[in-house]
Amino acid sequence: MVRLVSVGPDNWREPLTVREDQRWFVSDTNRLLARAYAYRELNSQAKLILNGETPVGMLLWYDWPEAERYVFSQLFIDRRYQRRGFGLQAARLALDIMRADGRYPKVCLCYVEEDEPARQLYEKLGFSPTGEAERSEILMELTL
Repeated sequence: MVRLVSVGPDNWREPLTVREDQRWFVSDTNRLLARAYAYRELNSQAKLILNGETPVGMLLWYDWPEAERYVFSQLFIDRRYQRRGFGLQAARLALDIMRADGRYPKVCLCYVEEDEPARQLYEKLGFSPTGEAERSEILMELTL
């Protein structure tokens, strides 16, 4: 069973990595944690994704009060555990937490245009392209 736990002193060093061909699209653990720290004043939430007791990935979101939405900033599943549905399950759990929090009516995210699996995942979750893009990053949005 997939669950999310907050990243903290006891679990931040999990040896999670993506495949070499995914490195252009996805941040590694260190960059995710650096971003969580950088956005700490915007209520950043870094979560370890567990399948039972096994760490399989990480994700991150934070607040964007000026735009009245959450930013689903990062999601990755370790190369050893991909294509098992863990990313979809973890993203649904994160969105449920945002819904329950209820401070904002929307969630936005960006994905790199060439990352077709990411686009498919986010569309499965109900995200839609906004028509905006910055360089090769496509902006998507979901109404909670």
